[in-house]
Amino acid sequence: MDNDAVGPERSEIVGRHIEQAREMYQGTYNGRGFVIEPTGDAFGFRYTSVGDGELSLRGNLFGGSMRGAIETEGEYVVTWITAGEGVLDLDGDPVALQHGRPAMFVNNRDNAFAFHDHKQNLMHFDGAFLERVAAEHEGTPEGPLLFDTTAVPEGDALRRWGATVSTVAKVLYSDNASAILRSEANRAAAIALLETFPHESIAAPPELTVPGNARLRRAIEFMHANAHLPVNVTQIAEAAGVSPRVLQSAFHKHLEITPVDYLRRIRLDRVRDDLRAAEPGTAIADVARNWGFAHLGRFAAHYAERFGELPRDTLHG
Repeated sequence: MDNDAVGPERSEIVGRHIEQAREMYQGTYNGRGFVIEPTGDAFGFRYTSVGDGELSLRGNLFGGSMRGAIETEGEYVVTWITAGEGVLDLDGDPVALQHGRPAMFVNNRDNAFAFHDHKQNLMHFDGAFLERVAAEHEGTPEGPLLFDTTAVPEGDALRRWGATVSTVAKVLYSDNASAILRSEANRAAAIALLETFPHESIAAPPELTVPGNARLRRAIEFMHANAHLPVNVTQIAEAAGVSPRVLQSAFHKHLEITPVDYLRRIRLDRVRDDLRAAEPGTAIADVARNWGFAHLGRFAAHYAERFGELPRDTLHG
């Protein structure tokens, strides 16, 4: 064995009682409202984990049905099933899991799910670790990442993902892997995730990295993750754990803008991204309405103020 070999952290939980399963899964995944029911004569589950503080591989064998809602915090999770059935994000953009096809958990909002007699693999990435790798690999500011959770990898991308996961798993399960080998395996897995799933970096203003501004940063992350939904200030404040009045005050103090105006900026950015990727014949009005801009005159004025050009210039540029 190498002198610097470091064994992984391992755990295994096996049970046959529904209440034990509910307590374990809700605690592990910051869940609520779990409903677990047997689907046959004998209910049972087996949950395993191997890895370290940056990355862990999880296995979940579940003989029964389970539904509820979770909210991942401080980490990014990708999963795939090899048996049974599963659906993620039931209240948002539902994704029916396909055997062997990875899918991302949504971040910083409720993720309603339903699983049935399934065998599941998961990879849990520490949030700070993945964000650091993304900044280094992509040359972007370090900050929270917003993934397209509806993306379904296929073709070469799926094959590359599978090959990387296989290689990384061998390292993580080994008791003889050196510390540097584990570190490189974790990084390879992170890069594979970034290259497999479309995403964007949410670059918060530098002042929000101060610990005292954690709730304001959480509000901004929530707004980015839910910009496509009809969210309001009360919901944003609830996500940040403050009152609407405190939220308004924090935005004014640190960003000199209201939460509503900040959300509008995010949606304008999304419109611009869509226009840049659109075909020349795309109707600007349709894109604007998709992001909640009903009054096209005001939309065009806000757009020109933010980007220094009209929407049609972006579309035809």
